[in-house]
Amino acid sequence: MTLYLMGITVVAIIIVILGVSWWKWHAFISLTVAGLFLAIFSGVPLDKIVGAYETGVGAVLGHLIGILALGTILGKMMSDSGAGMQVAEFFIKKFGKKNMPWAMLLSGFIIGIPVFFEVGLVILLPLVIAIRKTAKQNILLIGIPVLAGLSIVHGLVPPHPGAMTAIGIYKANLGHVLLYSLIIAFPTAIIAGPLFSKWIHKRVKPEGEPTIVRVETKINQLPGTGTSFAIILLPVILMLLTLVAPYLSMPAGFEKFLLFIGSPVIALLISCFAAYFFLGYRQGMDRTLIKKLTEECLLPLASIILIIGAGGGFKQILIESGVGDAIAQMSEQLSLSPIVLAFLVAGLIRVATGSATVALTTAAGIVSPVVAHMSGVNLELLVIATGAGSLMLSHVNDAGFWLVKEYMGLTVKETFKTWTVMETILSFVAFGFTLILDLFV
Repeated sequence: MTLYLMGITVVAIIIVILGVSWWKWHAFISLTVAGLFLAIFSGVPLDKIVGAYETGVGAVLGHLIGILALGTILGKMMSDSGAGMQVAEFFIKKFGKKNMPWAMLLSGFIIGIPVFFEVGLVILLPLVIAIRKTAKQNILLIGIPVLAGLSIVHGLVPPHPGAMTAIGIYKANLGHVLLYSLIIAFPTAIIAGPLFSKWIHKRVKPEGEPTIVRVETKINQLPGTGTSFAIILLPVILMLLTLVAPYLSMPAGFEKFLLFIGSPVIALLISCFAAYFFLGYRQGMDRTLIKKLTEECLLPLASIILIIGAGGGFKQILIESGVGDAIAQMSEQLSLSPIVLAFLVAGLIRVATGSATVALTTAAGIVSPVVAHMSGVNLELLVIATGAGSLMLSHVNDAGFWLVKEYMGLTVKETFKTWTVMETILSFVAFGFTLILDLFV
C-alpha cells in the first residue's frame, strides 16, 4: 500500500510539472487537477474530496491574503514615491564607485525585504543602468549583487509569501524564522552577489545593451533618505517585537499589545498607512492618486493567491489520502533528515515547474506530515531549507529568468551563465548555512 501511495503521489507531481511546462496550464489548474487525481486514486471518499480541498485552501489563504495585499501596496508606494531610489543612492554615496557591488547588494537586500522580487527589480534596475553608463563598468558587476539581495530575501525572509506559506504549513514560529533567515540570508547573498559578480564579470561580456526600465515617480519631490529607510524597515521592526516581547518585563496587557502590532497583517497595515502619509500625502499625492496606485498593484495578485491556495488544497489531500504517513514511514527507513528532504523535494519541483511558489508550497505539503511523526525537528530551519530548495536552478520555465534577461539586455546563454548560476549558488549556500545553524539551535 505504501508503494502504491508513493507511486500515485509521484504521478500527481508529474501532472503538476507537465501541466505547467508541457500543457501550458496555469499552476492553479495543474495543482487542482493533480490534487483531485491523488484524492480519487488514493481512495479518499468522493463526498470528502471537495471539503478537504476547500479546507486546505482556506487554511493557507486565511492568514496570507492580508499579508500579500498589504505587502504589495507598500511596495507600490515605495516604488512610485522614489523611496527605493533614495535608499539605493544613499548607499552609493557612502560606498563610492569602487565598492559599488557591495552598495548594490545592501540596496537589493534591504529593499527586497518588504517588496516582491519584481518590484525591487523595477526600483533598482534604472539605478544599475545609470551607474553602468557613468562608471563604464560591466553591468553584471553591479547587477548580480542587486539580484542576489532581492532573490535571497524573496525566497527566505518573512513577510514574503513563500516563507509565510511554509511557516503556516509547518506551524513554525514567525519571529524565529525571521531571525534565522536574516542570519543565513546575508552571508549567502555576499557569496552569490559581490563575490560571484567579481568572478563572472571577467568571463562574461554581455553582447547587447540593457533595456532601460524607468520608474515613473508620481511626484516631483522625493522623500528624505531617513523617511525612506524608516518606511522600508518599519514592518520588520514591528514583527521583531513578537520575538522580543516575551522576554521583556512589562504588564501583560502591554505585552499583548506588542504581539498584536507585531503580527504580520497589523505590522504591514501600520506600515501602509505610514507610507500613505509620509510617502504619499506629505510628498504631494492626493487621495485619488493613492487610491489609483492601490488598485493598480492589487490586480496582479490574483494569480499568486490562486497558486498558493491550490497548493494548500493539494497539501490537505496529501494528508487525507495517507500519503504523509507513507512518506513518514519511508523517511524513517531511509533515516533522511526532514531538512534534507524538504530541500531536495523543493529543488526538484522548482527545476521542473520553474515556480518557487509551487515548489515551496508543494514541498511543504509533502514534508509537513513527515514532521508530525518526528520529535526534535527545528521547524524554523525547515522553513528556510524549503525556501533554499525553491531557489535552485532557475531556467527557461521561470518568469524571473526572462525578466532578468530582458531588463539587463542579456542573451539566453548569458542569462544561464549568470542568473541561473547565481540562483543555484544562493540555494546551496543557504542550505549549507541552514545545516550548520541546525547544529547549534
